[in-house]
Amino acid sequence: MAYNSFEDLEVWQKACRLAVRLYVVLRECKDYGLKNQMTKAGVSVAFNIAEGTERGSTAEFIRFLHIAKGSSAELRTQIYIARRIEILSNQVETELIFELKSISSMLHALIKSLKPKT
Repeated sequence: MAYNSFEDLEVWQKACRLAVRLYVVLRECKDYGLKNQMTKAGVSVAFNIAEGTERGSTAEFIRFLHIAKGSSAELRTQIYIARRIEILSNQVETELIFELKSISSMLHALIKSLKPKT
């Protein structure tokens, strides 16, 4: 997989769009604790992809991709909870979960492509 910088990675681009969408969706949310946790997890996905690319080794890149994947799962859980306490609508929940599953799948494929073949 060839790329010049993290900005070239489609998974990073999708993660950034998702983080921005999350901020917009939660703009009026008054549950500041959950809102803070969700936005932290949301930006963490893109942040860790970017940081991993700059670490200088494939092993470190893979480690940060795993962290990004974990943040994606954390955010999915928070979205499920936010829907059940009626912070998010069904439609927004469905859209965000779909995007996060897509990002997780892309991260999984990227990790797999970077691991040495045995």
